[in-house]
Amino acid sequence: MEEKRTESEIRAAVEAILFAAGDSVENERLAEALDLDKQEMIDILKRMALRYEEADRGIRLVELDGSWQLCTKTEHYEELIRVVKQPKKTVLTDVLLETLSIVAYKQPVTRLEVEKIRGVKSDHAVNKLVEYGLIEEVGRMDAPGRPILFGTTEEFLRRFGVNSVGDLPRATPEQMEDFKEAAEEEAGIEPEKPTEQSV
Repeated sequence: MEEKRTESEIRAAVEAILFAAGDSVENERLAEALDLDKQEMIDILKRMALRYEEADRGIRLVELDGSWQLCTKTEHYEELIRVVKQPKKTVLTDVLLETLSIVAYKQPVTRLEVEKIRGVKSDHAVNKLVEYGLIEEVGRMDAPGRPILFGTTEEFLRRFGVNSVGDLPRATPEQMEDFKEAAEEEAGIEPEKPTEQSV
């Protein structure tokens, strides 16, 4: 009979898999590879993630929508770029951030739907976000022309430090009203004034 592995042996195996993979690996694949129950695998991964948060560790274990990846801690970025080739800087303009926000909150969404919300053509912004790896094609709409549906990527989750799109902050009704007023002002639309009714 095969002897049951200790948790420290399982952690070592997970670390080896994630280090070699480089990218994220789904919880199900890890559980299957290590012959563990899915929930048991999640519990071990969460305990591992806490251990990596210790001050003497240079990497962290992050969850990305049901997948796990080893990543460098951001506080060591300055030292890292002195050794590793400096990564290409991704500049997110207001237009790109606005487009990305629409995709993040409305996904899956077509380019035409993004344009209806923004009120302007968005080809360039959508293409740039795809190029940056922040959004991707997630399917096709079942409609004439079968337009492409876009959604956010794991890279988006990594960059914005969230585990899933469900963790994105939600705007309050007051904030929504402020956004509406700002958009109307930018578009040159006069706010509606209450009309006086004669008695």
